[in-house]
Amino acid sequence: MSSTDFKQDSGRSASRPPTTGDIIADRVFRGGAYAAGALVVLLLIYILWEIGFRAMPAIERYGFGFLTSAVWDPGQEKFGVLAEIWGTLYSSVLALVIAAFFGVGVAIFLTQDFLDARLAQVFRTVIEMLAAIPSVVYGLWGIYVVIPALRPVAGFLNETFGWFPMFSSSFSGPSMAPAVIVLAIMVLPTVAAISQDAFSLIPYKTKEAAFGMGTTRWEAITKVMIPTATSGIFASLVLGFGRALGETMALAMLIGNSNQISWSLFSPANTLASLLASQFPEASGIETQALMYAAIVLLVISLAVNVVGTLIMAMSSKQKVG
Repeated sequence: MSSTDFKQDSGRSASRPPTTGDIIADRVFRGGAYAAGALVVLLLIYILWEIGFRAMPAIERYGFGFLTSAVWDPGQEKFGVLAEIWGTLYSSVLALVIAAFFGVGVAIFLTQDFLDARLAQVFRTVIEMLAAIPSVVYGLWGIYVVIPALRPVAGFLNETFGWFPMFSSSFSGPSMAPAVIVLAIMVLPTVAAISQDAFSLIPYKTKEAAFGMGTTRWEAITKVMIPTATSGIFASLVLGFGRALGETMALAMLIGNSNQISWSLFSPANTLASLLASQFPEASGIETQALMYAAIVLLVISLAVNVVGTLIMAMSSKQKVG
């Protein structure tokens, strides 16, 4: 290459000073990014304001007693969501435990060379398709498949381990158990997909270094790969938990919609989302305001989970950097 060609190439390189057009484009892009971020914050504030304004009469009337009462009686204008808060958190935690076990297991199976690459891609596609199934279809599948399949298992567990709180009630159909199973399947694609990304981002040299030190495949996975992907796995659990908290139709069809607090998996229960879905169409007056209050409670729980999850991931990242 001649010196003239080198000079021409250098003139077109990325190291040249920015032109006036580049500066303007950068400022426009930066301003658009700031505006988009501000719009998201303003949208969240607007949603909170609109729901809060409509819920204010119920907030003033019931106060914090709304959070400590398990009675929902429109006839007597007595409203409380303690049972729904319990059902929301209990079902979401149980579903997340199941989804985390199988989701992380699937991610390991598909990213750690257990399958041929083309066959692994087929499994990834199938798992991603689970996220595209409508919630109401999951609910129907739970009614006609999961509940009948659970009846003999629930009867055996109740007779054998009835002394244990989780199996103390008799199984009558819609209850916590089928709702948790279906909810876990709905959360599974989120956990599996993000966990796969976390494992895929680990440099292959990390695994090679582990093998070079004499580890077996399972030792490399459990002692090197999983700890390295912890932040990504935790992010998948946070997002999965958020999905579980807000799930509506499938739980409304399967959980039994009963305002009671119980450890038993075979007892009917209720969640905040299913309460809103089942009661809002026929609500009026103070009940509508109480439902808006319940919506605020659900929104605050979801926001708190995401904020706490983000803070934990940030602290974990700082510790790794340190």
